[in-house]
Amino acid sequence: MIQKLTALTLFLFIISCSSDKPKGRTEAEVLFKEAEELVKSERFILATEKLNTIKTQHPYSFYATPAELLQADVLFMQESFVESAAAYLLFRDFHPKHERIAYVIFRIAESFYKQIPDTIDRDLEPAIEAIKYYDEVIQKYADSSYKKDSEVKIAKAKAMLRDKDIYIADFYFKTKQYSPARYWYLDILENHKDEKTRKHAMARTIMATFELKEWQPCLDYIEKFYQFVDKDSHSEIKSIKKNCKNKI
Repeated sequence: MIQKLTALTLFLFIISCSSDKPKGRTEAEVLFKEAEELVKSERFILATEKLNTIKTQHPYSFYATPAELLQADVLFMQESFVESAAAYLLFRDFHPKHERIAYVIFRIAESFYKQIPDTIDRDLEPAIEAIKYYDEVIQKYADSSYKKDSEVKIAKAKAMLRDKDIYIADFYFKTKQYSPARYWYLDILENHKDEKTRKHAMARTIMATFELKEWQPCLDYIEKFYQFVDKDSHSEIKSIKKNCKNKI
């Protein structure tokens, strides 16, 4: 009796499992639906195996392309952001007119954004890449739901790049390396629009040029920047101007 009950339980379990299995007209469709279910339950390794099977055994099926995109999503969800950026970029290159291309480009930007370090003293190249792709979303897909988020994150990434540029310029200035300091301050003026940052860079450009004993260029910078710098710097700049004139 016990054996019969055990057999019946096993049979019902098998029937239950088979009824839960996604249905599809093709093996590729079944595999893709299984992968989707596995992703929902965060069983990413098994999902990847299903998707790889579609890629290797059904490369020309309808589900081959959705499988590529889902694989990139899986990498993103696993926080493998270097790999997800590469996967989304590859998808964009092979499917530039895909109906979800705005999403793909946004995810490329997100993958780079997630790689930005917490502090400005580390490599901020991911911030530059993130800005590039967020900007692409804004320029090409202004009507998409990704525009607002892209604008917010561009602002945050640019703020980090600005703060790093100021950090580097100020470091050179404080250590009396005035030539590279001036180079960085002029670069800040070329690439950043924040008013406070620009005022600081203008004043320091004048000061660095004075320390380099380049009297006429210093006067030229005073002529160009004096009206824009903070009033707190006016007294020092007037003194610099007087000294430059006396040296010429």
